[in-house]
Amino acid sequence: MDIVGKRFKTFEMFIPEVLRSAKSMHSAMEILRPMLIATGVKTAGTLVIGTVQGDLHDVGKNLVGMIFEGAGFSVVDLGVDVKPQTFVEAVSEHQASILGMSALLTTTMPKMAETVMAIQAAGLRDQVKIMVGGVPATPEFAESIRADAYAANATSAVEKAKAILS
Repeated sequence: MDIVGKRFKTFEMFIPEVLRSAKSMHSAMEILRPMLIATGVKTAGTLVIGTVQGDLHDVGKNLVGMIFEGAGFSVVDLGVDVKPQTFVEAVSEHQASILGMSALLTTTMPKMAETVMAIQAAGLRDQVKIMVGGVPATPEFAESIRADAYAANATSAVEKAKAILS
């Protein structure tokens, strides 16, 4: 998936090929996961990911989750229309190292800010790095809500996640 990401960034591959590759990797991980667990291989971290409350779009989120899994992360996908408190509970339960939030609708972006505040109020902010993405999100928006990173696409999300965790 690292190669796929690089080829996507250089326009040698496009979204359909990336999705096909990610789905293939996801299928392979279903077979390999029990074997990897048995060997005691450590994951790169745990990603809790979801589309924020009020938004039902998930193509980008699903791609990000698959790319993270291919990069060695354990992925907990909460789906769409996820309430801030649900993010908080999942971060706590799964001891997430990264929280990824997605939005396509500008009207749902305030839920990202609400979620960051809920994570802070729950006393979890020091244990988890928060990333945001989606069409209306920008680096400036991420900074304004006190997220740790913004990613424009799935491959840059993995690169940024690795960078902020190191």
